[in-house]
This record gives sequence, C-alpha cells and structure tokens, in this order.
Amino acid sequence: MDDNPPDQLPVEIEGEIDHLELSIVMPCLNEAETLGICIQKARDYLARHGIAGEIIVADNGSTDGSPDIALKMGARVVRVRSQGYGSALAAGIAAARGQYVIMGDADDSYDFSDLTPFLEKLRSGYDLVMGNRFKGGIQPGAMPPLHQYLGNPLLTGIGRLFFPSPCGDFHCGLRGFRKAAIDSLDLRTTGMEFASEMVVKASLYKMRITEVPTTLSPDGRSRPPHLRSWRDGWRHLRFLLLYSPRWLFLYPGLLLVAAGLAVGLWLLPGPQMVFDIHTLLFAATAIIVGFQAVAFAIFTKVFAMGEGLLPKDRRIYRLFRYVNLELGLLLGGGLFLLGLAGSIYALGIWGANSFGPLDPARTMRIAIPSVTAVALGFEIVLSSFFLSVLGLKRR
Repeated sequence: MDDNPPDQLPVEIEGEIDHLELSIVMPCLNEAETLGICIQKARDYLARHGIAGEIIVADNGSTDGSPDIALKMGARVVRVRSQGYGSALAAGIAAARGQYVIMGDADDSYDFSDLTPFLEKLRSGYDLVMGNRFKGGIQPGAMPPLHQYLGNPLLTGIGRLFFPSPCGDFHCGLRGFRKAAIDSLDLRTTGMEFASEMVVKASLYKMRITEVPTTLSPDGRSRPPHLRSWRDGWRHLRFLLLYSPRWLFLYPGLLLVAAGLAVGLWLLPGPQMVFDIHTLLFAATAIIVGFQAVAFAIFTKVFAMGEGLLPKDRRIYRLFRYVNLELGLLLGGGLFLLGLAGSIYALGIWGANSFGPLDPARTMRIAIPSVTAVALGFEIVLSSFFLSVLGLKRR
C-alpha cells in the first residue's frame, strides 16, 4: 500500500523495518555537494546509539544526481513533483514510519550526528521540539546579518505576540516532533512558511512544545541558498497575519471604532478648539471602517474553524447561542430606522428654511451621525445574513 499522495513517487530501500522509533527527514533540491555527509552523519548517529530509524530524502526535482547519492547511501527517497520547501517536507513526513520525526536541511548547516537533545525531549512526552540557533550559537558566516539581526528576531517576535508560543526561533530548520501530533495539524502551506505553520498550529492546538539549543554552521554548498530574503520574509509575515484574525482585523477594528466614537462624542455638541464637522466626518468614517474590520475578524474566524484551519473556539460557539440572525436583524433594523429618523429630521430643518442655504455647523452634526447609523444598520443586517450562511455548515 502506498503511503504517499499520488503526485509523489517514493523509492524505498529493501529490508524495511516494521517498527521504527525515529525518521530523519531531509528536504532536498540539488544538494549533491552536502547530501552525502548529512546522510552519513545521520546513519552514524542511529548506529552509535542503537536507534531503530530511517533516513528519508524528500527530493523536490533535483537534477544533480542527489537522489542517486541518497539511494546509494541507504536512504529512502521520496520524489515530490509539487515544488516548494513545504511540499517536500510534507511528503517526507507523510512517508515517515517512525514514531518520531526529526527534520533538517541537507546543506550541512545542522549537525545530524548529535540529535540526542531532540530525541530525549520527544521521549519525555513533548509533541514539538524546536531548535534555537540564537541559544546554541550562530557561527560566523552561517546566517546573513539581515536575517540574524532583523528578519528572524522580528518575525519570531511577531509570532510570539500573536500566538502563545514558547519558541524563540520560529524558523529553525532543525526540529523534532511526534509524527501523529503533526499529522493531526493538517499542515497545508507549500513554501518556506511551512516552518511557521507548524509552530503556529502546534501553539494554537496547545501541544507540548519546547526548544533546545542548536548550532548553525555555514552550509557546505558553493551555490547560493534557495531562500529569498524579502520574498520569503513577506510570505512568513503574511501567514502570521492571516492566521491571526485578532491582530489583522479585530484589534485594529476595535481601535478605530473606539477612536471614532470618542472623537465623535467630543465634537457632537459643538466645535472643539480647531476641530469641527470635518473631523466629525472622519470620526464617522473610522466607526464604519472599524465595524467592517471587526465583522471581517468574525467572518474569518468562523470560516477558518469550519475549514479546519484554526481550532474550535468555544467562545465563538457560546456567542452564537445569543447572537443570531434574528437579533442581528433587530439591531441592524433599529439602527437603520434611527438613522432614517435623524435624516428626516435634518430634511425637516432644511424645509423649514425653504430649502435654502443652511448652517453646516448645525445640520451636519445631525446628518453625519444619521448617515453613519444608516450605514451601520445595513452592515449589521448583511453581516448577520452572511454569518448565518457560514454557520450552516457549523450547525
């Protein structure tokens, strides 16, 4: 029986072991210069410690003979047609037969001859064991200064802020995990952001996570790395934002609504210092845009839970016990009618002046809140219908 998706063509060595403790997975794309030494270090480690294990090379279309090197050295080769770092790793992990998996780049920047700190943590019950290069040491020339002092610390800091994660190095390429635990996360990204997705989802699902110091050495390749600093950095940041509706939509939306209400209430009685109805108009806009952002946060959360992208949130289900379509229609309809009444009142003032010129400072203080209430009423009604559609699958 083939354990791999149809677009992956595994080539396995003979004499497979029925029960394995550890699978060492190496993603590979034209790593002929360094793949052999990485496999040799991993083989020596397994033999030296008497560990029942295997080495898997997830080849992503190498043209330099890397798969042949892996086969000659006794590794299993999984050929992955779908391009991308995440695609290669996902295929390698899917093919792994070990209870635990340790993954690492095949460029000789990580030491496969000493994986004991990872394995000890996994044996003690942790689901994910991350390497931390900043604690273990980054040798001169092993990481570009842009990555070492800006990219990695910044993205890791954002990740720790957005998600309850203990990891101090989100992007370390050497990490170990229980295969069953990571399989349950249903990881989906295909590029470099695969590394972030694993940490983020493991954190969201409250898995047991720890880290061990890891040394990063200069890789042994003569060609430039596959990593593209700005492109891949943006992909990591984009992923972190998309997986956190709170920080992407909810918090900015609540801030806009709060600021808009505060400024609006301050200016509603009359001008304050140099601020008048023009500022009131901007405040009303902030309220409308902020409400839209909050609504998008709820939409995204419900959709992501329904698709299995985010874990179930009991707070959302409790909220839906009280907030339903009917309540939304009542609130939205009431707000719309309130705004309509204010608009009619403003029209009456205009009529009383024979539809001639009016004092904007007076009438706009009625018109702006009225139009805002009408717009918010419509948005609440439409949002309630859309949430009901999203909730059909949930129910």
